[in-house]
Amino acid sequence: MNYEERITAADLSGYEEEAVEVSLRPKRLEDYIGQRKVTENLKVFIEAAKQRRESLDHVLFYGPPGLGKTTLAGIIAAEMGVELRITSGPAIERAGDLAAILTNLNEGDVLFIDEIHRLNRSVEEVLYSAMEDFALDIIIGKGPSARSIRLDLAKFTLIGATTRAGSLSAPLRDRFGVVCKFEMYENEELAEIIRRSAGILNVDIDEDSLLEMARRSRGTPRIANRLLKRVRDFSQVKGNGVIDMDITSRTLDSLGIDRLGLEHLDREILRLIIERFKGGPVGIDTIAAAIGEERVTIEDVYEPYLIQAGLLHRTQKGRMVSDLAYHHLGISTGEGDQLSL
Repeated sequence: MNYEERITAADLSGYEEEAVEVSLRPKRLEDYIGQRKVTENLKVFIEAAKQRRESLDHVLFYGPPGLGKTTLAGIIAAEMGVELRITSGPAIERAGDLAAILTNLNEGDVLFIDEIHRLNRSVEEVLYSAMEDFALDIIIGKGPSARSIRLDLAKFTLIGATTRAGSLSAPLRDRFGVVCKFEMYENEELAEIIRRSAGILNVDIDEDSLLEMARRSRGTPRIANRLLKRVRDFSQVKGNGVIDMDITSRTLDSLGIDRLGLEHLDREILRLIIERFKGGPVGIDTIAAAIGEERVTIEDVYEPYLIQAGLLHRTQKGRMVSDLAYHHLGISTGEGDQLSL
């Protein structure tokens, strides 16, 4: 299965989905559900900056994709009453690209850089002085005739988002005054997000369906909203337009999403380790070769949730499945006899 085709992929896939995603995003902190520790601290920092009539300090968001980092950046800009400019690390290829973005910012604007850990090193070094001194040092010319020019910038707030905080260089990480870690969502929070999204989409949904979709959303709001849209499609075509438990179960089963939110390849990885390698340990390269996926895809896409759900363990000798994985797949921890679930 292609990663882009996965219904439980936490990244956005396509312009149409991004447009719907934007329409479902809250615009104010009071409407933002979840990440309570992060939002409570940000309320204080935003209010303090507004009282002093200053820009908010630079902010770093880190955590798995789909948890609301971009949404919260937009909320910060709205709460501060300034414009939000959005870009990403891979899109800023040269120092000149960064200079063009920074010189077009107005006083107090928020610049959001997604995947900031993927910034080019030469671009990152230019960013240091911009963050610290609100100035750009540009070299004009080459050789003995080269000279440095300093351009003053409007004071701005940089919000960086990353799924790999450990990949950020120490000098860049240290220049962020506010660092926020995003946690996976609880089922109750996801159910509330689905309820809010259903209201925006003008869809009738019952409580059981809310909780069932929440349970299968892998702790991620983006996946929860995607499941809601797919169940809405099924209810419109194969039902009466109202989302109940019957149409929800039929939709999610049809999509191959089980009660823990696992899809086919998630289960294939677990079965491979159990059936071919007796539960592990087994090396990641061996797993990648056996299922025909790249190592980095398994490490970045599939493993994080399997580990977070307690189904898979990383050890020094390799990957091992847990007893919970055996039970979930209906396999005995003995000789492979089926369990009754």
